[in-house]
Amino acid sequence: MQLGKIVGTVVSTQKDEKLTGLKFHVVKNVDFDGNPTSGFVVAVDSVGAGVGEVVLTAAGSSARQTDITKDKPVDAVIMAIVDTIEIDGENRYVK
Repeated sequence: MQLGKIVGTVVSTQKDEKLTGLKFHVVKNVDFDGNPTSGFVVAVDSVGAGVGEVVLTAAGSSARQTDITKDKPVDAVIMAIVDTIEIDGENRYVK
């Protein structure tokens, strides 16, 4: 799993029919404080997340384990919207 912040969307009208109806977001990797780190991913949204939200993503075969992405040609999925990140009793991120 990777923490990320949704920074944009991807629209594609020509795609594999198994991807029809799926929403794609550009997710920038972030650290535990919500600060950007290197890298980004285009991920299918399985939870109704929006631009600006901190999310958890999964990649590879794990990305095809949600109800929305099962048996679809997906390599990354947004599987959770983060409410808080707490480390050693300290809130590092609060939505």
